Amino acid sequence: MRILFIGDIVGKPGRELVRRGLAGIVDFHRIDLVIANAENSAAGFGITREIGDQILDWGVDVMTSGNHIWDKKEALDYIGAEPRLLRPANYPAGAPGNGSYLARTRGGQTVGVVNVMGRVFMLSIDDPFAVVLREIETLKQRTRIVFVDFHAEATSEKIAMGWHLDGKVTAVVGTHTHVQTADERILPKGTAYLTDVGMTGPHDSIIGVDIQAALGKFLTALPARFETATGNPRLNAVIIDADEQTGLATDIERLSLSADDIQQLADLADDRPVRSSV
Repeated sequence: MRILFIGDIVGKPGRELVRRGLAGIVDFHRIDLVIANAENSAAGFGITREIGDQILDWGVDVMTSGNHIWDKKEALDYIGAEPRLLRPANYPAGAPGNGSYLARTRGGQTVGVVNVMGRVFMLSIDDPFAVVLREIETLKQRTRIVFVDFHAEATSEKIAMGWHLDGKVTAVVGTHTHVQTADERILPKGTAYLTDVGMTGPHDSIIGVDIQAALGKFLTALPARFETATGNPRLNAVIIDADEQTGLATDIERLSLSADDIQQLADLADDRPVRSSV
């Protein structure tokens, strides 16, 4: 089984890459399930019902999130109505939505997806290391393959989560920092790990934000209005190969695709003959 995880989709530039490129990526890499972090998909902050529905229509099977999940007020209602949109499972009891989901691939196999959020340099919510084990235990009653999006700031906390879950899940990938790391590996007990998948959006920016606005805040310490940048859009993602019998990973591959790369994959998909359903 092949699982594609798309790093934080940022604003319209990120959404456009997914719209144009996802079908080609799925076809070329023979992907069975697509997960994407969508918490920055609405103008860089939060998600709306309209945008979430579009992302699902383009072929994403499950959307994860993080600390920006509540930035758009309508997300409070949307997350309760759309089980494929997750919020971190370690938000306190009473928060709307769910932190895990049992998805099905195009071939009918089950995949558990868990979303948790770190606490170092972030909001102090419930313990992600304890909560994630409870979510995994529930999912493991119905599937061997479990994928974890750990939305966290500190590299040390993300690495700790990787070792914490080694052998217990198929993959642990980090999100939130918007900078793709180059430390992908299969841990000793069979869990695929990557500290941060990166960002799907404008890379001529400061983690997705217009350079002058973000830089001005660093230089003056004054409040600034942040707008999503537009330059050099790239799609950052990771592909995990999973053994369906053991639930462990067999391979992990990072992707960093330019707009031109996306177009080439889209053209390849368009040129292939239509597969018969007979």
